[in-house]
Amino acid sequence: MSKRLAEVAQKVGVSEATVSRVLNGKPGVSQSTRDTVLTALDIMGYERPTKLRGERGRLVGLVLPELTNPIFPALAEVLGGALAQAGFTPVLCTRTAGGVSESEYMDLLLGQQVSGVIFAGGQYTERRADHSHYERLDDLGLPVVLISGAIESLHFPSVSCDDVVAMQLAFEHVMSLGHEKIGLLLGPADHIPSERKLAAAQALAARHGISLPPAQVVHSDYSLESGQATTKRMLESGVTAIVCASDPLALGAIRAVRRAGLEVPDDVSVVGFDDSSLMNSVDPALTTVRQPIEPMGRAAVGLLTQMVAGLDVARDELLFEPELVVRRSTAPVRTVSVG
Repeated sequence: MSKRLAEVAQKVGVSEATVSRVLNGKPGVSQSTRDTVLTALDIMGYERPTKLRGERGRLVGLVLPELTNPIFPALAEVLGGALAQAGFTPVLCTRTAGGVSESEYMDLLLGQQVSGVIFAGGQYTERRADHSHYERLDDLGLPVVLISGAIESLHFPSVSCDDVVAMQLAFEHVMSLGHEKIGLLLGPADHIPSERKLAAAQALAARHGISLPPAQVVHSDYSLESGQATTKRMLESGVTAIVCASDPLALGAIRAVRRAGLEVPDDVSVVGFDDSSLMNSVDPALTTVRQPIEPMGRAAVGLLTQMVAGLDVARDELLFEPELVVRRSTAPVRTVSVG
């Protein structure tokens, strides 16, 4: 017991006596300190005293795929702030290569008796991934909200940026600049948002009589390095513009263009997706499609809190419209003079 008191006190930054008063339900401790001590107890894996276990339901799991893409820390900030305003404490879980899996995180969160879970960009967006832990959550009746497009067999409420509109904005932008050899740098082939973006681009290309052969469509992991490697192959097809499924992929594409001895946007225009932080500060400043993460995050929290309160919510997908942000990474196609 004394070891537990010391560890929790050190983590929270209060005295062991304060922790003891909280655990024994004694007066003389502010509500904010009481909440902080109890949350620390949960996160550190200690059992609460029986009389305090009912308060554990104020925890909500936030499960993100990674934090290297700046869009996810920004989304976590929005979600965490909205949850705090609603009286919940977020427990952040992120996947890393070789680290804790989504399924293992579910065991941890269920052990903490969370009120619900918000997933962003998880395995539910991948057709070939394991989805059994989502089915388990559904069977348990735990409130769950998904952010980003999900496979059809899951029926949780979800909040997404409209990938079709996003591709229309990006594709039509580069077409308006005279580009006809347009490349697509997308996420994995079984990734639902990338599937949607590809279908939208193919429909646009057919409508405008533009060719979009397989050599101009490449799939990549969502990293700068993968974007660079796959773009190198795409450049051999002679594309003059590249529409990317994320900002890190776009930065990888820019690096590949430069390694090939070409310039952005003089030789190849590049469009990103997300409008994550600092995209206005890279060189050249990135033209991108902005995800409205503030309203998306608040909508996700709103759905979850309604479910926690026992209210019925629509189990369909709530789509938010993106915005094209034009900067210096796109320009009119270069015309080759003859004679």
